[in-house]
Amino acid sequence: MNYKLIAIDLDGTLLNDDKKITQDNIEILRELNKRGIEIVIATGRRYWSAKQLTKVLGLDLVIIANNGNIIRDITDDKLMVTKYLDEDAFRKLIEIGKSRGFHPIIHVDHYDEGYDIVTEFKKEDDRYCSYLSKIEDRYRVISDLSKYENPKAVVTCYVGEYDELEQFQKEVLAKSPYNYNTHIMRKTKIGSILEFMNPLGSKWLSLKEYAESKGISPDRIIAIGDDNNDIEMIQNAGLGIGMKNGTKEVKKAADIITEKTNNESGVAHILKKIFMNLV
Repeated sequence: MNYKLIAIDLDGTLLNDDKKITQDNIEILRELNKRGIEIVIATGRRYWSAKQLTKVLGLDLVIIANNGNIIRDITDDKLMVTKYLDEDAFRKLIEIGKSRGFHPIIHVDHYDEGYDIVTEFKKEDDRYCSYLSKIEDRYRVISDLSKYENPKAVVTCYVGEYDELEQFQKEVLAKSPYNYNTHIMRKTKIGSILEFMNPLGSKWLSLKEYAESKGISPDRIIAIGDDNNDIEMIQNAGLGIGMKNGTKEVKKAADIITEKTNNESGVAHILKKIFMNLV
C-alpha cells in the first residue's frame, strides 16, 4: 500500500515514559518524511505542550491537539481548526459535575493569550491528582466557572476512579445524548481521565478532514496509538496500529500490534517492518 500520511499519538506511543522521543523514533520519522510521507501528531495534549515535545524531530508538523479539537501548524502556529463545546452543553456539564463533587480541568483555546487551561483551583490542589503538575503557568483560575464568559472550551476533563467516572459519563449522556463526544482514558499515571468534547471533536474526524484537504484518502493513512482516545482513528485508518503497551480496547481495534513498547521504540520498529527497505 502506498501510504501518504502517518498519524501518531504521543503519550504511550511516540513518547517513552520519560516523555522523550527516542533517537530510533526520530530517525525513522525523518527518513519517511524525506520520502514524501507526511507525519502528523494526533494527541490529547494541548498544542503548546505537544509542540515543545516534538521540536526534537526537526520537522514541519501539523499537530492535531486536544483530541482533534485544535489543529495548528508548528511552522507559524497558524490555527487551522477549532471545535468548541456548545456553551449551553458546557455549562450543563459543569453543573452535573459539581453535583457529584467533581472538579473539572478545562482545556481552552487561548493560546495567543498565553494560557491553555482554566481551573477553579490552583494547579497544586490535590483535587486535580497532579494532572497539572507540569503545566507551567499557562493556566488561569476562575473560582466560579459560571463566570467564564463566551467559553472557548475544547475539552473538559475529570480525573478519578474509572467506575465513578463511568457513572458520571452515563448520567451526562442520558440527559444530553447528542451534545458530546466522550471517552475515558485508562493508561495514565494519575488514574482514569474522563473527557467531554464537541460531538465532532475527535482525533479521527479531524485527521480525516485534514487528510481530505491534502487529497489523501483514509486508506492511505497509518494511525498509531495506545489508549482509548485513539480507537476511532485506529479503526478507520487504512492501517491501524496498536501499541504493545496499549489498552485491551486498542489492541482489539487494531489491525496489527507492535512487538515492542513505547519504551523500546515500538513506533520505529513497526514502521521499519512496514517499509521493509528501512530495516
